[in-house]
Amino acid sequence: MANEWLFFFGFLAFIVLMLAIDLGLFNKKDHEVSFKEAAIMSGIWVAFALAFYVILRLWGDKLHDITNFAELQEITREHLHQIKLIPNDFAASLEIYKKNLALEYITGYVIEYALSVDNIFVMVLIFSSFGVPAKFYHRVLVWGIIGAVIMRFLFIFLGASLISRFEWILYLFGIFLIYTGISMFINRNKEEAIDPENHKIVRFASKYFAVHPTFVGHSFFYKENGKKFITPLLLVLLVIEFTDLIFAVDSIPAIFAVTKDPYLVFFSNIFAILGLRSMFFLLVNIIHKFHYLKIGLSFLLLFIGIKMLAHHWLAAIGFTTAHSLYIIVGILAVSIIASLLFPKKAD
Repeated sequence: MANEWLFFFGFLAFIVLMLAIDLGLFNKKDHEVSFKEAAIMSGIWVAFALAFYVILRLWGDKLHDITNFAELQEITREHLHQIKLIPNDFAASLEIYKKNLALEYITGYVIEYALSVDNIFVMVLIFSSFGVPAKFYHRVLVWGIIGAVIMRFLFIFLGASLISRFEWILYLFGIFLIYTGISMFINRNKEEAIDPENHKIVRFASKYFAVHPTFVGHSFFYKENGKKFITPLLLVLLVIEFTDLIFAVDSIPAIFAVTKDPYLVFFSNIFAILGLRSMFFLLVNIIHKFHYLKIGLSFLLLFIGIKMLAHHWLAAIGFTTAHSLYIIVGILAVSIIASLLFPKKAD
């Protein structure tokens, strides 16, 4: 248990440090993030995620402080890992476990990172609808990520607690993901729009707080003649947080289709979220080129939902986490390549 807490809080300490750096300890000036800067930061975040894969591959047993075969069996049973342990060979079984643990993590990371792209479509729409200056995007997104980390922490461990008590919840998740996938496919060409004045979050905030009519630099709050206001930039942040809450309802159940270990769900989710800011700046001007991506994401959700409903049958025929990863990467690759090979015709 001591190692488990050390592993987890060490991860949290790393996240806090990186968010502090990202928030501007070394770069406090508001500026429009360039494509080059976004590409470098995206590469760094992906490198961190891959480095964590290596850590789990080499020392994954430390996550739950496994010291003997009985404990390994219990953890495997509790988290429904689809692996076969070797009786009377603890060392070999532990290697199988660590390999699978790392694979579940990286598969969850790919799922969350892919679904985050759909989130970027909406973020671009939010910023443009509210007329946010590009130099303030970074500040809003970093604070948005901090809120997302806190919400995901609560959602993931609550979800894991419910699944451990009521395994049938997985079937509800599966049905929901299939429904979401079908809805995304049907509405793939629907033009999305945001009305800043009539958005439910804006109406709610305006009802209880005085809202300043214009942006005041990068401030979220403003005081004038003794009266306190919230600024439109805070409204944008609240709308983005609300949007992430909606996306979390899809993405978190999707990762539970790969692993039932709440720590792995959390790790993969958070690394993908931390890379979301830099990915936003990387894709903001070219995301419209990937017009088949929504179709790919809809099929991704359908596959994950079906996998949740049929997980016992799939396990019986030898379907592993590696097979899931191959299918997920294949779906994403086909949708991206198709978008580039068959560009959308201009209206």
